Amino acid sequence: MKTLTAVLLAGGESRRMGTEKATIVFSGEPLWQRQIKLLRYLGPEEILVSARTERSWRPPDTKLVLDQAPSRGPISGLTAALARTRTSHLVAVGIDMPFVTAAQLHDLCYRANAGYGVVPTIGGCAEPLAAVYPVEAYVDFTAALAGNDWSLQPLVRRLAGEGKIQLVSVSEAEAELYRSLNEPQDLTLRRR
Repeated sequence: MKTLTAVLLAGGESRRMGTEKATIVFSGEPLWQRQIKLLRYLGPEEILVSARTERSWRPPDTKLVLDQAPSRGPISGLTAALARTRTSHLVAVGIDMPFVTAAQLHDLCYRANAGYGVVPTIGGCAEPLAAVYPVEAYVDFTAALAGNDWSLQPLVRRLAGEGKIQLVSVSEAEAELYRSLNEPQDLTLRRR
């Protein structure tokens, strides 16, 4: 039986944005609140917040997971979250991905099964920050973090080759659901 832990990835430095992304108000609510609500909809057994330090906005019913220093970006957050996962799968979403819908994440969770997760792809590139990982991937994440290539793209390809994740192609119409807010001008973008 598939069980879920959820993680909100909020460990970025927000250099290009110029301010902490989590507290930016988007469509009437702070990004952190929007994304936590999205994860709660999935009914996970536990919600983790992955960050480099404690966040004042973190809800008390979530658990903080700190990146191991030195942080290597999203791979650090995902590795730390997988280490704390006591369920069969970890569903991850980035703090800066407000266009991802509950239906889209629910579909990814539905497709995941015993021993393998699901990572969407757009034009052949993985979208690893809105994905479902099996706990079995922890070993691979740990090995990649110990290496010198911290990019998630080669790691996702390796996991797919080992049968630990299924790559699911996202239609052109759904590709916009995975857009990230990285710079101030991105805040003026709305779903087309």
